[in-house]
Amino acid sequence: MEYKENIQNELPEFRKSAFFCPNCSAYAKQKWTFGPQTTQYEGIAIAECEHCYEKSIWYKRKMIYPQNINVEMPLEVLNEKVKSNYMEAREIFNDSPKGACALLRLALQELCIQLGKDGKDINNNIKELVKDGLPNGVQKALDIVRVIGNEAVHPGTIDVNDNVEIALKLFKLINFIAEKMIIEPKELEELYAKLPENKREQIKNRDKTSKE
Repeated sequence: MEYKENIQNELPEFRKSAFFCPNCSAYAKQKWTFGPQTTQYEGIAIAECEHCYEKSIWYKRKMIYPQNINVEMPLEVLNEKVKSNYMEAREIFNDSPKGACALLRLALQELCIQLGKDGKDINNNIKELVKDGLPNGVQKALDIVRVIGNEAVHPGTIDVNDNVEIALKLFKLINFIAEKMIIEPKELEELYAKLPENKREQIKNRDKTSKE
C-alpha cells in the first residue's frame, strides 16, 4: 500500500494507477485487466487493489461496482466518532444525499465536542466558538453544515436530493473546519515552540506588559 497524507483528489478514475480504493478506502496501487475486444466482454475492465485485493469493475470507462463514491476522505485529525459518521455518510451519498447530510450534521455535533464544546446544541456551540474568536469563514462553514443538515432531517426549503452539489460540498466543509481549527493551530504551535526560549520569554513579557 502506498501512503499519502491529506489527499483530496485521488478518487477512483479509469486507468489511474493508484487511487483511494472504493472497497477498503486505502490509497493503493491498482492492477488493471481489460476484457477482450469484439466479444461480450468488450468495454469491461477490472482494477484490483494491491492493499485489500478486492476488485472494482468498470464498464465503458465508468465504475459500476462498487458504486462510485465521488467524495473526498476525512482528514486524519478528525476523531473516530466524527470520521465514523463521515464515512457512513460517504457510503450512502450516491443513494441518499439527504441521508448523507443528516449524518454529516451528526459528524458536526461530534466535531463541536472535539473543539471543546458540549455538543448538545450545535447553534449554541457555534455561538460559544464565535465568542472564543472563531474566524468568520469557519463560522459560516459550521452554520452551512448545521442548517443544511437540519433541512435534511426536517421538511424545509432546501431539497438536497434535487441539488446534489450542495450535499457534496458539506464533506469539504467538514474537512475545511478541521483544517482551520485543528491542523493550522497545531502547526503554528509547533513552529512557535521552535523559537529560542529567551525570545518566547520576551514575547510573553511584552504581552503581559501591554495588558497592564
